Amino acid sequence: MPARERELFWLRKKHRKRLIQQPFPDDWLEFIERNVLFYHYLPPEKQRELLGLVRVFLAEKRFEGCGGLEITDEIRLTITAQACILLLNLDADFYPKLRSILVYPYAFVAPAVSRHPDGTVSEGFQPRLGESWSQGNVVLSWGDVLRGAANLGDGRNVVIHEFAHQLDSESGFCNGAPLLPRRSMYREWSRVLGREYEALVDSVEQGRMTVIDKYGATSPAEFFAVVTELFFEKPLELESFHPELYEQLKTYYGQDPASLMRAKAIEKPPIWLN
Repeated sequence: MPARERELFWLRKKHRKRLIQQPFPDDWLEFIERNVLFYHYLPPEKQRELLGLVRVFLAEKRFEGCGGLEITDEIRLTITAQACILLLNLDADFYPKLRSILVYPYAFVAPAVSRHPDGTVSEGFQPRLGESWSQGNVVLSWGDVLRGAANLGDGRNVVIHEFAHQLDSESGFCNGAPLLPRRSMYREWSRVLGREYEALVDSVEQGRMTVIDKYGATSPAEFFAVVTELFFEKPLELESFHPELYEQLKTYYGQDPASLMRAKAIEKPPIWLN
């Protein structure tokens, strides 16, 4: 690493450390506690770690309102907390390719190319909840951000989905194979995720039900984003029906959401058991 780059690296690292050590404002925490359900499943030390990551993210990324939406602290914190959940225990550099998060009030319309079974291709427009661009932007629908953060039962979370794409693209390609901690991991990753992807494609073609959303059969990149949503939103189901897939994601993210949810269920049993 050239001397100038090395100097910038250490200055950035020092600045991030200062940000992480700063007290977290109570009014900021209120938005996260109210809007991000997954936060309550984290143990106290991981909650504190997440808040530190949130501070760094907010200092380094820019939010832009679209379609007449005015960016508020609630919007910035709700999105940032979910994006940073993926970074807990992950040796990643705060989405280095990302510069801006563009937020629409509701689903937005974007150009789309559709490929049909007969080989023909048509162009048009489709409503979107979110997009991840390789040029350094993530686009989100605020209404769907709120719904995804508040409901862990549907397995859908547009922030987690689009930021999984950001992680995937850090290798230079968005192909369902993010930068893994060790090169030796790629063989098993390819075996398990490749097999599970092909099984999903077959299930969709045969019309069979599956715990993994059929949108994951679109491509390996979409499969990785969809199963990441499931990993954080419905980990018990993913662990039960796709144990090897769950283990690969557990190793990559360094997290075990299924254990967190089992622990929380024991700690606070359903009200009808009291």
